[in-house]
Amino acid sequence: MDANRRQSGIQQLLAAEQEAQQIVNAARTAKSARLRQAKEEAEREIAEYRAQMEAEFQRKVAESSGDSGANVKRLEQETAEKIAQLKQQAASISPEVIQMLLRHVTTVKN
Repeated sequence: MDANRRQSGIQQLLAAEQEAQQIVNAARTAKSARLRQAKEEAEREIAEYRAQMEAEFQRKVAESSGDSGANVKRLEQETAEKIAQLKQQAASISPEVIQMLLRHVTTVKN
């Protein structure tokens, strides 16, 4: 009877060991699935963030290039005004410059 009891105890230990192994395997599988799910969620969040940053960058590029056209127009207008101002100044002092040049060309020094 002692042998039967021992055999029964060994069988219970083997069954408990198998059950524990199944629990460990199930936990490993669940952990692996959670890690895979977390990785997929992280990749999805990264893709969303990248798309958001790209959209913001494109918006800023569009804004700055739109301003570029306005800046070019403004610079062209300022340049035209500056040229007109210089022409006016040149016209106002032109007679004096001509007189000075004629005086220097016609004056002979010994």
